[in-house]
Amino acid sequence: MVWYEIKNADTVDSPALLIYKDRMLTNIAAALNRLQHQTQRFRPHVKTNKTPEVCQAMLDAGIIQFKCATIAEAEMLAQIQAPDILLAYQPVGPKINRWVALQQRYPKTVFACLTDNILTAQQIAAAHAHTGLVAKVYIDMNNGMNRTGAPLASVPELLKQLLKTNYLTVMGLHVYDGHIRKPGAEERKQASDAAFAPVAAMQQALRQQHQISLPIVAGGSATFAAHAQRNEVVCSPGTFIFWDAGYQQLMPEEPFQWAAVLMTRVISIINPITITTDLGHKSVAAENPFPRVVFLNADAEPIGQSEEHLVLKVADASAFTPGQVLYAIPIHICPTVALYQDLQIVENNKVITTWKVIARDRTITI
Repeated sequence: MVWYEIKNADTVDSPALLIYKDRMLTNIAAALNRLQHQTQRFRPHVKTNKTPEVCQAMLDAGIIQFKCATIAEAEMLAQIQAPDILLAYQPVGPKINRWVALQQRYPKTVFACLTDNILTAQQIAAAHAHTGLVAKVYIDMNNGMNRTGAPLASVPELLKQLLKTNYLTVMGLHVYDGHIRKPGAEERKQASDAAFAPVAAMQQALRQQHQISLPIVAGGSATFAAHAQRNEVVCSPGTFIFWDAGYQQLMPEEPFQWAAVLMTRVISIINPITITTDLGHKSVAAENPFPRVVFLNADAEPIGQSEEHLVLKVADASAFTPGQVLYAIPIHICPTVALYQDLQIVENNKVITTWKVIARDRTITI
């Protein structure tokens, strides 16, 4: 059998998201190897997996720092006693009180969040003050992503104001350079180096001005290789854990393996060159244009999709039969995982159990 085929496919309803445990563990090992097993420099992002068992595997590998995007993901990590959690998001509105409540519920875990302006930081600090807690924050800096983060020129003044804010401690600096997606490894490194240089200069200037050391948490999977070469940077990739077709196409030189596969079935033969599968919008991330998946065991071109259907153009539809199992790699795995309540866990070409994707919801208990 090829690596992705499962022997007990007749017991697995489709569409399904299969996770190949051995490959996932290999990806964890590859990430740690890139950092020469310096776990203090690794803060993987769990937005990709959202699943306790996956995060437990990283804990078992010696990883103790994590990054997440939602309060539910933070609670999922706290429930498995992750020691150190960074919410890579600036809580506003009701999220601030939820964030404080989370810290009260799990006092053994160190929690920190992002901030990029003094108004929100003061609101976060005030909410902590009501409970006697001290807010821990990283300054979110914008070095070109233009999504969140303080402009670099404003960071010295922001830090000065934060240091004067009661019930608040500045833990470090954060920068996400997801806009760097050059097709070649050397081009990506050069772009990452250029974007990071002013960040490193700012860190040094702040150290001299305030006599404090502010560690930098930086990057995602696309710039992991570049940031791993910076000895003082804490790296925070997420997609590495499962990998996907989008990153494989962009970075074929990376050491990570596909560990997540979509299983779908042919449901209709439309005409001599058209078939339909059950891989609709509800089962694969639909934010990208076609193709949204790459098939492993079929030469098929997606030409139409609706909520429950994916229509494919093929060379010869007579080569397919209704009920036939097809396997595909999603272009973007992170939002695809969020579409599934359960992951089907594969070992030795068999689905052996399921894992609940508990942080796909916006709330768990808080």
